[in-house]
Amino acid sequence: MRLVLCYPVERKHVEQIQTAAPDYEVVDAGQEWIAEEILQADVFCGHAKVPIDWEAVVRQGRLRWIQSSAAGMDHCLVPAVIESDIAVTSASGVLSDQVAEHTLGLVIAWCRSLPVFFEAQKKREFIRRPTRDLTRGTVGIVGLGGVGRRLAELLVPLKTRILATDLFPVDKPEHVEALWPADRLDDLLAQADVVVLCAPLNDSTRGLIDVAALAKMKPGALLVNAARGPLVVTEAMIDALKSGHLAGAVMDVTDPEPLPPEHRLWDTPNVILTPHVAGQAAWRIDNMTRLLCENLARWQTNRPLVNYLEDKSLGFPIRGGAYPLWGDLEAAG
Repeated sequence: MRLVLCYPVERKHVEQIQTAAPDYEVVDAGQEWIAEEILQADVFCGHAKVPIDWEAVVRQGRLRWIQSSAAGMDHCLVPAVIESDIAVTSASGVLSDQVAEHTLGLVIAWCRSLPVFFEAQKKREFIRRPTRDLTRGTVGIVGLGGVGRRLAELLVPLKTRILATDLFPVDKPEHVEALWPADRLDDLLAQADVVVLCAPLNDSTRGLIDVAALAKMKPGALLVNAARGPLVVTEAMIDALKSGHLAGAVMDVTDPEPLPPEHRLWDTPNVILTPHVAGQAAWRIDNMTRLLCENLARWQTNRPLVNYLEDKSLGFPIRGGAYPLWGDLEAAG
Protein backbone atom coordinates (compact mmCIF):
# COMPACT_ATOMS: atom_id res chain seq x y z
CA MET A 1 0.00 0.00 0.00
CA ARG A 2 1.24 3.47 -0.89
CA LEU A 3 0.33 6.50 1.25
CA VAL A 4 1.02 9.86 -0.40
CA LEU A 5 1.19 13.01 1.72
CA CYS A 6 0.65 16.61 0.62
CA TYR A 7 0.64 18.75 3.73
CA PRO A 8 3.64 20.44 5.39
CA VAL A 9 4.94 17.54 7.48
CA GLU A 10 8.31 17.39 9.20
CA ARG A 11 10.43 14.29 9.60
CA LYS A 12 8.88 13.56 13.00
CA HIS A 13 5.41 13.50 11.43
CA VAL A 14 6.48 11.13 8.65
CA GLU A 15 8.02 8.83 11.26
CA GLN A 16 4.82 8.99 13.31
CA ILE A 17 2.76 8.05 10.26
CA GLN A 18 5.12 5.25 9.32
CA THR A 19 4.81 3.83 12.84
CA ALA A 20 1.01 3.89 12.52
CA ALA A 21 1.17 2.11 9.15
CA PRO A 22 4.38 0.03 9.16
CA ASP A 23 3.42 -1.94 6.06
CA TYR A 24 2.77 1.19 3.98
CA GLU A 25 5.17 3.06 1.75
CA VAL A 26 4.88 6.67 2.93
CA VAL A 27 5.70 9.32 0.31
CA ASP A 28 5.95 13.03 1.16
CA ALA A 29 5.07 14.49 -2.24
CA GLY A 30 4.56 18.10 -1.23
CA GLN A 31 2.93 20.51 -3.66
CA GLU A 32 5.77 20.05 -6.18
CA TRP A 33 5.15 16.38 -6.94
CA ILE A 34 1.58 15.72 -5.82
CA ALA A 35 -0.03 15.93 -9.29
CA GLU A 36 2.19 13.06 -10.40
CA GLU A 37 2.40 11.03 -7.19
CA ILE A 38 -1.33 10.94 -6.49
CA LEU A 39 -1.82 8.75 -9.56
CA GLN A 40 0.18 6.04 -7.77
CA ALA A 41 -1.47 6.45 -4.36
CA ASP A 42 -3.68 3.95 -2.55
CA VAL A 43 -4.26 6.48 0.22
CA PHE A 44 -3.87 10.26 -0.02
CA CYS A 45 -3.65 12.73 2.86
CA GLY A 46 -3.37 16.44 2.26
CA HIS A 47 -4.65 19.46 0.41
CA ALA A 48 -3.28 19.88 -3.10
CA LYS A 49 -3.06 23.55 -4.03
CA VAL A 50 -1.94 22.81 -7.56
CA PRO A 51 -4.20 21.48 -10.33
CA ILE A 52 -5.02 17.77 -9.94
CA ASP A 53 -6.56 15.69 -12.69
CA TRP A 54 -9.12 14.05 -10.42
CA GLU A 55 -10.88 12.40 -13.33
CA ALA A 56 -7.62 10.64 -14.21
CA VAL A 57 -7.20 9.63 -10.56
CA VAL A 58 -10.66 8.06 -10.56
CA ARG A 59 -10.05 6.35 -13.91
CA GLN A 60 -6.80 4.92 -12.56
CA GLY A 61 -8.89 3.02 -10.03
CA ARG A 62 -6.11 2.78 -7.45
CA LEU A 63 -6.95 5.48 -4.90
CA ARG A 64 -9.18 4.10 -2.15
CA TRP A 65 -9.26 6.82 0.50
CA ILE A 66 -8.75 10.60 0.69
CA GLN A 67 -7.97 12.10 4.09
CA SER A 68 -8.19 15.86 3.63
CA SER A 69 -5.90 18.04 5.72
CA ALA A 70 -8.46 20.84 5.47
CA ALA A 71 -11.99 21.20 6.76
CA GLY A 72 -13.16 22.66 3.46
CA MET A 73 -13.43 19.94 0.86
CA ASP A 74 -13.89 21.89 -2.36
CA HIS A 75 -10.24 21.21 -3.29
CA CYS A 76 -10.97 17.53 -3.99
CA LEU A 77 -14.72 16.96 -4.11
CA VAL A 78 -15.18 17.30 -7.84
CA PRO A 79 -18.03 15.33 -9.48
CA ALA A 80 -15.79 12.42 -10.44
CA VAL A 81 -14.67 11.89 -6.84
CA ILE A 82 -18.18 12.37 -5.45
CA GLU A 83 -19.55 9.73 -7.82
CA SER A 84 -16.69 7.29 -7.18
CA ASP A 85 -16.34 4.70 -4.42
CA ILE A 86 -13.32 6.52 -2.94
CA ALA A 87 -13.77 6.98 0.80
CA VAL A 88 -13.34 10.59 1.93
CA THR A 89 -12.68 11.99 5.41
CA SER A 90 -12.25 15.64 6.33
CA ALA A 91 -10.14 17.54 8.87
CA SER A 92 -13.24 19.12 10.38
CA GLY A 93 -12.51 20.06 13.98
CA VAL A 94 -8.72 19.97 13.63
CA LEU A 95 -8.53 23.73 12.99
CA SER A 96 -11.55 24.83 15.04
CA ASP A 97 -9.64 26.39 17.93
CA GLN A 98 -7.46 28.66 15.86
CA VAL A 99 -10.14 29.63 13.31
CA ALA A 100 -12.56 30.53 16.09
CA GLU A 101 -9.85 32.51 17.91
CA HIS A 102 -8.93 34.42 14.75
CA THR A 103 -12.56 35.14 13.97
CA LEU A 104 -13.29 36.45 17.45
CA GLY A 105 -10.16 38.61 17.30
CA LEU A 106 -11.24 40.19 14.02
CA VAL A 107 -14.77 40.85 15.24
CA ILE A 108 -13.51 42.53 18.41
CA ALA A 109 -10.98 44.55 16.38
CA TRP A 110 -13.79 45.80 14.13
CA CYS A 111 -16.17 46.58 16.98
CA ARG A 112 -13.51 48.51 18.92
CA SER A 113 -12.27 50.36 15.78
CA LEU A 114 -8.75 49.04 16.30
CA PRO A 115 -7.62 49.45 12.65
CA VAL A 116 -8.45 53.17 12.88
CA PHE A 117 -6.47 53.58 16.09
CA PHE A 118 -3.54 51.58 14.71
CA GLU A 119 -3.36 53.93 11.71
CA ALA A 120 -3.56 56.93 14.02
CA GLN A 121 -0.69 55.53 16.07
CA LYS A 122 1.49 55.38 12.96
CA LYS A 123 0.75 59.07 12.35
CA ARG A 124 1.22 59.96 16.05
CA GLU A 125 -2.33 61.27 16.16
CA PHE A 126 -4.54 61.24 19.26
CA ILE A 127 -8.04 60.65 17.94
CA ARG A 128 -11.27 59.27 19.26
CA ARG A 129 -14.21 57.77 17.46
CA PRO A 130 -17.29 55.81 18.49
CA THR A 131 -16.89 52.08 19.02
CA ARG A 132 -19.39 49.25 19.19
CA ASP A 133 -19.97 46.56 21.76
CA LEU A 134 -19.89 42.86 21.02
CA THR A 135 -20.81 42.22 24.65
CA ARG A 136 -24.56 41.56 25.00
CA GLY A 137 -25.00 41.70 21.22
CA THR A 138 -26.81 39.08 19.14
CA VAL A 139 -24.49 36.88 17.10
CA GLY A 140 -25.85 34.64 14.37
CA ILE A 141 -23.67 31.67 13.40
CA VAL A 142 -24.43 30.14 10.00
CA GLY A 143 -23.17 26.57 10.21
CA LEU A 144 -22.79 25.11 13.69
CA GLY A 145 -20.01 22.65 12.90
CA GLY A 146 -16.59 22.47 14.53
CA VAL A 147 -15.67 26.14 14.07
CA GLY A 148 -19.17 27.43 14.76
CA ARG A 149 -19.46 25.47 18.01
CA ARG A 150 -16.02 26.56 19.22
CA LEU A 151 -16.79 30.19 18.39
CA ALA A 152 -20.04 29.94 20.36
CA GLU A 153 -18.04 28.72 23.38
CA LEU A 154 -15.66 31.68 23.12
CA LEU A 155 -18.58 34.11 22.96
CA VAL A 156 -20.14 32.93 26.24
CA PRO A 157 -18.03 35.18 28.53
CA LEU A 158 -19.10 38.18 26.45
CA LYS A 159 -22.74 37.53 27.42
CA THR A 160 -23.83 37.42 23.81
CA ARG A 161 -27.13 36.07 22.62
CA ILE A 162 -26.28 33.31 20.15
CA LEU A 163 -28.51 32.11 17.32
CA ALA A 164 -27.45 29.47 14.82
CA THR A 165 -28.58 27.61 11.73
CA ASP A 166 -27.31 24.27 10.45
CA LEU A 167 -28.30 21.69 7.87
CA PHE A 168 -28.36 19.15 10.71
CA PRO A 169 -29.64 21.10 13.73
CA VAL A 170 -28.87 18.54 16.45
CA ASP A 171 -27.06 18.61 19.82
CA LYS A 172 -27.83 22.26 20.58
CA PRO A 173 -25.31 23.57 23.13
CA GLU A 174 -26.89 25.04 26.24
CA HIS A 175 -25.31 28.44 25.60
CA VAL A 176 -26.89 28.69 22.13
CA GLU A 177 -30.36 30.20 22.45
CA ALA A 178 -31.70 28.74 19.21
CA LEU A 179 -30.40 26.21 16.69
CA TRP A 180 -32.59 26.33 13.61
CA PRO A 181 -32.58 24.33 10.36
CA ALA A 182 -30.85 25.95 7.39
CA ASP A 183 -34.14 27.12 5.90
CA ARG A 184 -34.57 29.56 8.79
CA LEU A 185 -31.57 31.63 7.73
CA ASP A 186 -33.83 34.64 7.14
CA ASP A 187 -34.87 34.64 10.81
CA LEU A 188 -31.23 34.69 11.88
CA LEU A 189 -30.31 37.46 9.43
CA ALA A 190 -33.13 39.68 10.67
CA GLN A 191 -32.05 39.48 14.32
CA ALA A 192 -28.27 39.27 14.36
CA ASP A 193 -26.01 42.26 15.01
CA VAL A 194 -23.12 40.10 13.79
CA VAL A 195 -23.56 37.33 11.20
CA VAL A 196 -20.69 34.83 11.11
CA LEU A 197 -20.43 32.40 8.19
CA CYS A 198 -18.98 29.03 9.24
CA ALA A 199 -20.72 26.89 6.62
CA PRO A 200 -19.00 24.59 4.10
CA LEU A 201 -18.86 25.46 0.43
CA ASN A 202 -21.08 23.24 -1.71
CA ASP A 203 -23.77 23.65 -4.35
CA SER A 204 -26.37 24.70 -1.78
CA THR A 205 -24.20 27.33 -0.04
CA ARG A 206 -22.39 28.93 -2.99
CA GLY A 207 -23.67 32.51 -3.21
CA LEU A 208 -25.69 32.03 -0.01
CA ILE A 209 -25.27 35.67 0.96
CA ASP A 210 -26.56 37.38 -2.15
CA VAL A 211 -28.52 40.57 -2.79
CA ALA A 212 -31.71 39.10 -1.29
CA ALA A 213 -29.97 37.75 1.82
CA LEU A 214 -28.10 41.01 2.40
CA ALA A 215 -31.37 42.94 2.21
CA LYS A 216 -32.78 40.72 4.96
CA MET A 217 -29.89 41.44 7.31
CA LYS A 218 -30.50 43.79 10.20
CA PRO A 219 -29.54 47.36 9.15
CA GLY A 220 -26.16 48.25 10.59
CA ALA A 221 -25.08 44.61 11.03
CA LEU A 222 -21.57 43.24 10.61
CA LEU A 223 -20.94 40.39 8.15
CA VAL A 224 -18.11 37.97 8.97
CA ASN A 225 -16.81 35.24 6.66
CA ALA A 226 -14.60 32.65 8.36
CA ALA A 227 -15.40 29.87 5.89
CA ARG A 228 -15.04 30.17 2.11
CA GLY A 229 -15.13 33.27 -0.09
CA PRO A 230 -17.79 32.10 -2.57
CA LEU A 231 -20.41 31.88 0.20
CA VAL A 232 -20.76 35.63 -0.37
CA VAL A 233 -21.58 37.45 -3.60
CA THR A 234 -18.77 39.96 -3.26
CA GLU A 235 -20.12 42.75 -5.45
CA ALA A 236 -23.50 42.63 -3.72
CA MET A 237 -21.77 42.86 -0.33
CA ILE A 238 -19.73 45.88 -1.44
CA ASP A 239 -22.91 47.61 -2.64
CA ALA A 240 -24.56 46.92 0.74
CA LEU A 241 -21.55 48.38 2.52
CA LYS A 242 -21.40 51.48 0.36
CA SER A 243 -25.13 52.09 0.80
CA GLY A 244 -24.76 51.91 4.59
CA HIS A 245 -27.12 48.96 4.98
CA LEU A 246 -24.20 46.89 6.24
CA ALA A 247 -22.04 48.63 8.82
CA GLY A 248 -19.00 46.55 8.00
CA ALA A 249 -17.47 43.28 6.92
CA VAL A 250 -14.72 41.09 8.32
CA MET A 251 -13.24 38.56 5.90
CA ASP A 252 -10.48 35.97 6.25
CA VAL A 253 -11.56 34.64 2.85
CA THR A 254 -12.66 36.40 -0.31
CA ASP A 255 -14.04 35.71 -3.75
CA PRO A 256 -11.90 35.96 -5.80
CA GLU A 257 -8.93 34.73 -3.76
CA PRO A 258 -6.34 36.06 -3.71
CA LEU A 259 -8.01 39.42 -4.14
CA PRO A 260 -6.51 41.29 -7.13
CA PRO A 261 -4.75 44.57 -6.24
CA GLU A 262 -7.23 46.57 -8.29
CA HIS A 263 -10.33 45.06 -6.64
CA ARG A 264 -12.61 47.66 -5.08
CA LEU A 265 -13.06 45.65 -1.88
CA TRP A 266 -9.59 46.81 -0.78
CA ASP A 267 -10.84 50.40 -0.62
CA THR A 268 -14.32 49.74 0.75
CA PRO A 269 -14.73 51.49 4.13
CA ASN A 270 -15.22 49.54 7.38
CA VAL A 271 -13.77 46.29 6.03
CA ILE A 272 -11.07 44.15 7.65
CA LEU A 273 -9.35 41.60 5.42
CA THR A 274 -6.87 38.90 6.35
CA PRO A 275 -5.29 36.54 3.76
CA HIS A 276 -6.90 33.19 4.67
CA VAL A 277 -4.67 32.67 7.71
CA ALA A 278 -7.24 31.83 10.40
CA GLY A 279 -6.21 28.18 10.43
CA GLN A 280 -2.57 28.86 11.22
CA ALA A 281 -1.18 27.51 14.48
CA ALA A 282 2.15 26.13 15.67
CA TRP A 283 0.52 22.80 16.49
CA ARG A 284 -1.70 22.50 13.42
CA ILE A 285 0.38 19.82 11.69
CA ASP A 286 0.74 17.87 14.95
CA ASN A 287 -3.06 17.72 15.28
CA MET A 288 -3.55 16.81 11.62
CA THR A 289 -1.05 13.98 11.93
CA ARG A 290 -2.79 12.65 15.05
CA LEU A 291 -6.08 12.55 13.12
CA LEU A 292 -4.43 10.76 10.19
CA CYS A 293 -2.82 8.18 12.50
CA GLU A 294 -6.11 7.57 14.30
CA ASN A 295 -7.84 6.99 10.99
CA LEU A 296 -5.00 4.81 9.69
CA ALA A 297 -5.48 2.55 12.71
CA ARG A 298 -9.21 2.42 11.99
CA TRP A 299 -8.68 1.88 8.24
CA GLN A 300 -6.39 -1.09 8.85
CA THR A 301 -8.85 -2.72 11.26
CA ASN A 302 -12.07 -1.93 9.33
CA ARG A 303 -13.46 0.35 12.04
CA PRO A 304 -15.57 3.49 11.35
CA LEU A 305 -13.40 6.37 10.16
CA VAL A 306 -13.40 9.69 11.99
CA ASN A 307 -14.99 12.57 10.00
CA TYR A 308 -16.15 10.18 7.28
CA LEU A 309 -18.31 11.88 4.65
CA GLU A 310 -21.46 9.78 4.48
CA ASP A 311 -22.73 12.07 1.72
CA LYS A 312 -19.77 13.43 -0.23
CA SER A 313 -21.91 15.99 -2.02
CA LEU A 314 -22.40 17.84 1.29
CA GLY A 315 -18.68 18.31 1.81
CA PHE A 316 -18.72 17.75 5.58
CA PRO A 317 -19.27 14.93 8.10
CA ILE A 318 -22.77 14.70 9.54
CA ARG A 319 -23.28 15.44 13.23
CA GLY A 320 -25.50 12.75 14.67
CA GLY A 321 -24.57 10.34 11.89
CA ALA A 322 -23.03 6.90 12.08
CA TYR A 323 -19.39 8.05 12.21
CA PRO A 324 -17.39 9.76 14.98
CA LEU A 325 -16.33 13.41 14.74
CA TRP A 326 -12.83 14.54 15.62
CA GLY A 327 -14.06 17.41 17.79
CA ASP A 328 -16.13 15.05 19.89
CA LEU A 329 -13.21 12.65 20.32
CA GLU A 330 -10.96 15.52 21.39
CA ALA A 331 -13.54 16.83 23.85
CA ALA A 332 -13.88 13.37 25.37
CA GLY A 333 -10.11 13.21 25.88
